[in-house]
Amino acid sequence: MAYRSKVRTCLWFEKGGLQAAEFYVSLLPWSAIDAVYAHGKPDDPMVVEFILHGTPMMILTAGPHYRLSPAASISVLTKDQAETDDLWSALIANGGAESNCGWLTDRWGVSWQIVPEALPRLLGGPDREAAGRAQSAMMQMKKINIATLESAYRGKQRE
Repeated sequence: MAYRSKVRTCLWFEKGGLQAAEFYVSLLPWSAIDAVYAHGKPDDPMVVEFILHGTPMMILTAGPHYRLSPAASISVLTKDQAETDDLWSALIANGGAESNCGWLTDRWGVSWQIVPEALPRLLGGPDREAAGRAQSAMMQMKKINIATLESAYRGKQRE
């Protein structure tokens, strides 16, 4: 193997690593499969190197010895509600599951955080009381709703 990047995140999969990598690179621009190393298993290659929106990643398909967990997740900063909604819907489709505060698990068991750009802006805003209201609103959400966060920050109930 000739890795193309000095550092990359590796995700351990029991099976289906190539299908997952192909799906992931279809979701975000500046993404592509870099290399596939079958090691005698062309239907479920052992190693898939890929770029996810410019970030080097790797999937090692090596059996049931280890499990994915929310202790490690892929965090994606989204531009607006439309991008948040589209990415969220794609990732929970076909067996994924919603969690709280912008977290979800996709059908392969990978945890994701879908974070609209507005969230860190509002939570880190100079008005700490307003930021607290936005954080309280976020704690009630599964998928992040930007309009609800902004209303909470302003101190208004969303109409």
